[in-house]
Amino acid sequence: MTGIDIVGYLASALIVASLAMRSVVRLRTVSLIGSIVFVIYGVAIGAIPVIVSNAAIAVINVWYLRRELTPATQMAAVPVAHDEPFLRDFLDANAIEITNSQPDYHPSPRDSFVRLLTRDGLPAGVFMAEPVGNELLVKLDYVTPAFRDSRVAAWLFGAGRSTFTEDGYERLVAHAHTTVHRTYLEMMGFHREGTAYVLDL
Repeated sequence: MTGIDIVGYLASALIVASLAMRSVVRLRTVSLIGSIVFVIYGVAIGAIPVIVSNAAIAVINVWYLRRELTPATQMAAVPVAHDEPFLRDFLDANAIEITNSQPDYHPSPRDSFVRLLTRDGLPAGVFMAEPVGNELLVKLDYVTPAFRDSRVAAWLFGAGRSTFTEDGYERLVAHAHTTVHRTYLEMMGFHREGTAYVLDL
């Protein structure tokens, strides 16, 4: 097997691997790398169709990645009732992942602050909290794998924080019971306060 063959196999492996990605951003990123490697392979063997087709794929991937990673005009936090049938279906469909990241979550009528997070009009996640004075006790903050790298959470706690402040809330208080959740809260700007993580709005 020559070095050129290895490049071709590597490109093929990257394209196949990208199809197994649940995250849209990771799928596009790995596919982009694979298409670039395929262009190199095409140049090495002098195959114009391979070069042209994969250059086109690379451009398409770049276009979609820019769309996924640009801030926020396509994002929204839509108020929904805690007992909305669609919300229950959404939570049931993602129950295993929710349990893995936030095992302490249990549905409660007290969680009356509920927002369905959307990207381009599609349901991307859900935020549920219990109002206590001017604070929100965060009970569930979840984004589906397909949108997890699309900056939905960064928008919610950044440019989209009016979702909270317009209703008079000044602080978010969350508790983390897994390393994944603690790391996420710290990345989003929450700071440790006793046993809780707090974000001042």
